Amino acid sequence: MTDAFSTNSELVIQRCVDVASIRTDRPAGSWEELYQIKETCHFINDNQFKKVALQFPDDLLVDSIPISAEIENNSEAKTYILGDTSYGSCCVDEVAAEHIGADCIVHYGRTCLSPSKRLPLMYVFGRQHIDPQQCALSFKELYPDSQSHVVILYDVIYSHAIDALVKLLKETYPNIVASTLVMDHCQSHEQAQGSPSESDCNGPAPGTDSKVVEKFGRRFCLEEGVRVENYCMFYVGQEGATLTNFIMTWNRCPFSSFDPETSIGRAESVNVNKALMKRYYAIERAKDAGVVGILVGTLGVASYLAIIDRLKESIRMAGKKSYMFAMGKLNVAKLANFLEIDIYVLVACPENSLLDSSEFYRPVVTPFEMEMACNSNREWTGEYFTDFRDLLPGGCSHVDLPDANEETVTDVSLITGSLRATGLQDSEQAKAESSRSSLVPRNQSMTVANANKAAAFLSGRSWQGLEPRLGQTPVVKAVEGRKGIAIAYEEEGEDNANYSC
Repeated sequence: MTDAFSTNSELVIQRCVDVASIRTDRPAGSWEELYQIKETCHFINDNQFKKVALQFPDDLLVDSIPISAEIENNSEAKTYILGDTSYGSCCVDEVAAEHIGADCIVHYGRTCLSPSKRLPLMYVFGRQHIDPQQCALSFKELYPDSQSHVVILYDVIYSHAIDALVKLLKETYPNIVASTLVMDHCQSHEQAQGSPSESDCNGPAPGTDSKVVEKFGRRFCLEEGVRVENYCMFYVGQEGATLTNFIMTWNRCPFSSFDPETSIGRAESVNVNKALMKRYYAIERAKDAGVVGILVGTLGVASYLAIIDRLKESIRMAGKKSYMFAMGKLNVAKLANFLEIDIYVLVACPENSLLDSSEFYRPVVTPFEMEMACNSNREWTGEYFTDFRDLLPGGCSHVDLPDANEETVTDVSLITGSLRATGLQDSEQAKAESSRSSLVPRNQSMTVANANKAAAFLSGRSWQGLEPRLGQTPVVKAVEGRKGIAIAYEEEGEDNANYSC
């Protein structure tokens, strides 16, 4: 291979990327069962789709090309492979699909089941291996009392085996409840095969008094008079973002899990109270912040624009300044470019919202934590909400924002020990406050600006971005540049001879 930037091929750094299939020992005939080619083609042909976007996570991209070819051979549609999604691979990347004018999306692998509204959607979870017998034995060891009230939750890639597990346990454990998957405006391969649909609920018998709980794409029915806090939670799947999300949300329920890959069941020993206190510390940091950065972590989850508008309003009413950032997948280097920001709030799906920001220069909080810091009408009760839709009007945790005419709330920071004020301030208060802090009026269109942290920092930067300088730069002919690579340009041998230490 020749290098377009060097005449010496020996200087080219070659980088090999090893991509190995996670199923190298796939038995014959399992391809159709694993990726549900027939059901996918039925979904495409029945709806007469012509352009189909196939979204794969990184670990399944190795199989994407033969799957795409097989679908095109059995349908009249043109397929496009979506890899390296802009945000989390668990979310449906509708923006990338719209770039190629796709009529629908087929999402493969794990998913957070966050609702999306733009394009028709089909989920293909895959069928990861699991031994229902071993899982049932682990369940019995963890719950020796046959009258235990237990809700069975699971990773979507094991949904195909839950019916078999329930049959093994139902006779011995009459009070178990198996959750079912709920998918709006879409279809899964399990539904295509006639498995229980979203209208079914493996709980109390139909006609009995029961309470339906629906969250994170799961639905289960509780017995009348028994609250969700009185149930234990049994999770089938590996440790990860899905399990953490469940534990934080139902933090009053004891959790246990079964890992199908290792066939080991265990009681989850995560100190939930310690985790909640860590999140409460983040709320205190948000209360102290003066400049807030709103990170757009999704463009496909329904109502993401509504929660951004609500965050802007709540931050403004708390007397803080907000900026919005859209930068795709987050990393430390990206956020380190904006040290004038005191804290970030991430708008993403529930599984990607609980970001561990210990390595970041500024904390990253969830919309619920930011609202706890800005909305004086909301009180800390120990309940935690990772789904930002719960905060919107009609959500289970919606609380109205305070009236603009309400008095400013003053309290003491638990971090710095100083007084802080939350709420809109009138002009006299703003002048008095500006004499004691760095908040100063900027202009008529903007309420306040942090001069020391924002304006001064930006003006003092050695590099402030690309400046067009139209009409000021002379036009010159293209000249030959350096040859080679950055650590060893061909002409650097002569240049280095002119310098000595």
